[in-house]
Amino acid sequence: MLDNSNVAPGKNKTLRCAIYTRKSHEEGLEQEFNSLDAQRESAEHYIEAQRMRGWAALPDRYDDGGFSGGNMERPGLRRLLADIDAGKIDVIVVYKVDRLSRSLLDFMKMIDLFNEKGVSFVSVTQHFSTTDPTGRMFLGILITFAQYEREVIAERIRDKVAAASAGENTAVACPSSDTTSTGITRSCWSTWMKPGRYSTSSAASSRSARPRNWARN
Repeated sequence: MLDNSNVAPGKNKTLRCAIYTRKSHEEGLEQEFNSLDAQRESAEHYIEAQRMRGWAALPDRYDDGGFSGGNMERPGLRRLLADIDAGKIDVIVVYKVDRLSRSLLDFMKMIDLFNEKGVSFVSVTQHFSTTDPTGRMFLGILITFAQYEREVIAERIRDKVAAASAGENTAVACPSSDTTSTGITRSCWSTWMKPGRYSTSSAASSRSARPRNWARN
């Protein structure tokens, strides 16, 4: 579980907030004010609202335009993770969780790094924040599902190895319905990532965080 003592109210410490933005395709990136700019503007407004708690946006840009969220092979993300590892960041702010990752397992790998480095994570429009008890509770649920999926995958691999050792040529079949463990896990992940699904802030906060000229992508 994330240790968020560094963002506790009343601490006289400047919290360095890194804003990460991503867009899956390059369409529209040539515009003067594009989707990446809109995501950053939204995050900056959110950070400004936390100024009394010592939050301050870092000037460094961690942008990935034209990169899928299905893997971690992104230059902006690599720089972000490197700076986290170097102890240069206290809080990560994104517009939506899926901007950081669309893969549950990749997301949990990053959460492990955040925990190790004492870094907090905030999604502006979904009001998911590991700085409050509700956010940490849902993070715990995600960790449980991720661990369950890892164990099921490992079990399937062991079954296939055992079948191969026994001289069987037929691979272990996996049911095609969404009642498989992986299907259930991914369903929970997709449902949880829907904007506003588990809101811990008011609707007014959501409207104030939405940037001008926002275009979904």
